[in-house]
Amino acid sequence: MKITHVETYPVRVPLKPVRQMRSSLGQHRVSEFLLVRIGTDQGIEGVGEATTTPNWSGETCWTAQAIIRHELAPLLLGQDPREVESLLARMNRVCVGNPFAKAALEMALWDIVGKESGKPVCELLNPQVVRRRFRCRFSLGAYPPQRAAQVALERVQAGFDTIKIKVGTGPEDLPRVQAVREAVGSEITLTVDANGGWELEQALKMLPRLQELGVQLIEQPTPRGEDFAMHALRQVAQVPIMADESCFTLTDAQRLLQWECCDVLSVYPGKNGGLIPALQIATLAAQHEVPCSVGSNLELDVATAAMAHLVAACPNLQVERFPGDVLGPEYHEFPVVHNPVHIQGPWVQVPQGPGLGVEVDWATVRANLISPP
Repeated sequence: MKITHVETYPVRVPLKPVRQMRSSLGQHRVSEFLLVRIGTDQGIEGVGEATTTPNWSGETCWTAQAIIRHELAPLLLGQDPREVESLLARMNRVCVGNPFAKAALEMALWDIVGKESGKPVCELLNPQVVRRRFRCRFSLGAYPPQRAAQVALERVQAGFDTIKIKVGTGPEDLPRVQAVREAVGSEITLTVDANGGWELEQALKMLPRLQELGVQLIEQPTPRGEDFAMHALRQVAQVPIMADESCFTLTDAQRLLQWECCDVLSVYPGKNGGLIPALQIATLAAQHEVPCSVGSNLELDVATAAMAHLVAACPNLQVERFPGDVLGPEYHEFPVVHNPVHIQGPWVQVPQGPGLGVEVDWATVRANLISPP
C-alpha cells in the first residue's frame, strides 16, 4: 500500500457562547484548525487534525498547512502508511517543532492502519486495552467569580466531580476559586491551571490560600521553560504540581523528571507531536513513578478520538486519579464528523470502529473552510 495524496482543510468552528474559554493566554472564541486527509492506492483514507492555537504552540492553521504541503507531505508520497514510526522519524529529521502539524499526519496514518486491519487505534497501540470509557474533569474559563460559580454548579449537577479552574489572570484568581468552592461544596475536587501565568513569587503567595480552599492539583503554575521555578514551588507545595506547557518533547520530560519539577505530567498527541511520542513520554514517566494525565486544546472530534485512543492504550495515563480534558467537541457549536465521539456529561466513550473510529463530514468541512488572511 502506498500514499498517493495528502490534502489539507483549514476550518473555522465557533465555540458555544457559554463555553468560550478565557485563560492567562487570552480568549478562545473560535477554533481555526486544520484537518488533513491522506489517500492511498488501495482506496483507504486516513484523517487527522492539527489543533492549532498560536498563543500556545506557535502554530496556526496556515503555518501547519504550509509545513505539511511544502515539507512533510512530499516525504510521505509513495511511502507505505503502515510504517508509522519510521515516517514520523523522517518528519522529525526534516522539520523541527510543529508538533500539531506532525500529529495530524500521524493520526491519519494510524487511521489508515486501523481501517486496513479492522482494529481501533487503541488496540494497535496496546492489544491489552486499559479502558474503553473514562471520566473527565470540566475545564472552567477564567470567568468573573459569580459566573464561574454558576457554571461550576451546573457542571456538578451534570455529573462532574472534578472542576478545573483557569487562573493566572489577575486579582480575581482567588475570588474565582473561592466562589466555585462555596458553590459546589467540599466534596467536589477542584484543580487550577495557571497556563504559566504566575511568576514564582506570586505562585508562592497563592499556594497557601489555594491549599486552604482544598485545591488538589496546580497545573503549570509558572511559565514554560522556568524549570527552577517549578522545582522550587514543588518543594513547598502540599498538593501535586502538574507540568503541561513545560512538556512538549521527550527531552522536556527527561529534564522535568530528572530535576523533580513536577508530580504529574500532562500529555496528548497534538502537543507531543503524535501518539507515539506521547506514549514514549508516559512510559518514561512511569519509569520515574510519575503519573500522567491528558491535556487539551479544545479539539474537534478527530483529534478528540485520537486522545481517547491514547487514554485507552496507556496504563500510565492515570485519569481515574487525575482526570483529564477530552471534552473539546462539547465546547463547539457543531461537529465536523458524522459520528461524534460519544460524550455524556463527564464520560467519554473510546470510539470502537476501525482506525480513529470517526467519519469526517466533508460537506460540513467545505461549508466552513476559511481563506488565508
